[in-house]
Amino acid sequence: MVKKIFEKSYLFILLAILYAPIVFIIVYSFSGSSNFNFDNGFTFESYKQIVTSDKAEALGLAIGNTFLIAIVSSVIATIMGTCAAIGIHALGKKFRHAVETVNQFPIINSEIVMAVSFMIFFVTCRFAEGYVRLIIAHIAFTTPYVVLSVLPKLESMDPNVYEAALDLGATPAYAMVKVMIPMITPGIISGFAMAFTLSLDDFIITQINKGAGTGIDTLSTFIYSDARVQGLEPFWYAIFSIIIVVVLAAVLIVNLINSTRAKKAKTLSFKGGK
Repeated sequence: MVKKIFEKSYLFILLAILYAPIVFIIVYSFSGSSNFNFDNGFTFESYKQIVTSDKAEALGLAIGNTFLIAIVSSVIATIMGTCAAIGIHALGKKFRHAVETVNQFPIINSEIVMAVSFMIFFVTCRFAEGYVRLIIAHIAFTTPYVVLSVLPKLESMDPNVYEAALDLGATPAYAMVKVMIPMITPGIISGFAMAFTLSLDDFIITQINKGAGTGIDTLSTFIYSDARVQGLEPFWYAIFSIIIVVVLAAVLIVNLINSTRAKKAKTLSFKGGK
């Protein structure tokens, strides 16, 4: 009895620590104030200010840049990461372990070190400032996460299915597209979602590599430049709340897709067994 109470209390405290700050942001987004009070009552004024404030145009450009960079970089990172994962999976045990270790360097490395490394690389190789630098940098630091998402699906995949496709006359490329890719699609979707979220959220790499004279701002860099001058205005809480809802919806959709695919695969396997 005591053990169950302790376990439930521990879980409740852990969830409260994790999610209470998020709940507070959403609650105060309806206060219309940056002083953490409801003197103005429950209002949607903060949400209206997103489109009516004098910063609405700059904010719109920052949001557009954020999604442009995130979509382009995450799509390319997903393609590259999936191909890399398939190649790693086909390697010998020793060489594969070495490559997997190298793949984890960008993940365990400090982000500020990555940001400065990218800056030195771009300056040395004379890459033009702007979107090209940012997209390349975002592809580079998100691709390893895609690899880590796809590899477990490849390891759990039945290799006999792919071999059977080859025995029945399919070329390796055709078998990969028609047999292997559909089987690892949940891992690919998860990898894309992770790459997209990481790119959407990035600040340090973007701030250091966007170039001072380009005028390019993503949502995170725009928040930084605005908040350090005037502090967080009320409409920022509304924007944070929208981001939370969008990310939460994306996670739920990805999990729902993966769950649906797993149920279908289990049903087909059960029918095949019968």
